[in-house]
Amino acid sequence: MSKKLKGWDKPTGVIRRDKPLKERVDETIYRLKGQLSKLDMASMRMEQHEKELFEKCVAAQAMGDDARASLYANECAEVRKISKLLLKSKLALEHVLLRLETVEEFGDVITVMGPVAGVITALRKQLGGIVPEVSYELGRIGDELGKMVVEVGEASGQRWDLEPMSTEAQKILAEASALAEQKLKERLPELPSPESERVRR
Repeated sequence: MSKKLKGWDKPTGVIRRDKPLKERVDETIYRLKGQLSKLDMASMRMEQHEKELFEKCVAAQAMGDDARASLYANECAEVRKISKLLLKSKLALEHVLLRLETVEEFGDVITVMGPVAGVITALRKQLGGIVPEVSYELGRIGDELGKMVVEVGEASGQRWDLEPMSTEAQKILAEASALAEQKLKERLPELPSPESERVRR
């Protein structure tokens, strides 16, 4: 664990800005929790929409309307892709928040914030066409995190590669994606196929 930075919780010291570094990290955590809540609401809306499509698919098959059932099944599959992305984003943000809370405690700024900034940047791009307001705010948060990493690096003599998809950032996103896949499989029923429905009839 790296040595705690002098001036971590004061407006003066190695980082000379209007706000102390600790306060800026606290604000970032608060803002990220707000975006996490928005993702949670978007995820619940998608889940409800998916449930409605699934029920329509089953009803169409029960009536022998395979064409309409196929249409609903395809729509449901697309909604599930969005649901997976939202869930993956939620899990990744939860991981990011845990890391930032560690920064609060230990002041381990460079090693923690570098990967965190990469994850935020990646999520911003992925969520742009789904929840643009969250994507925009994540972009602002990512910029602020990047500034903090650069400032601490200059003050401490440490360096961090701010490439958006560093190895550590990729690991966080991959773990979140795998967990999202597992959770969706546990939560959602398999889409019925026209062939299986005809066999039952």
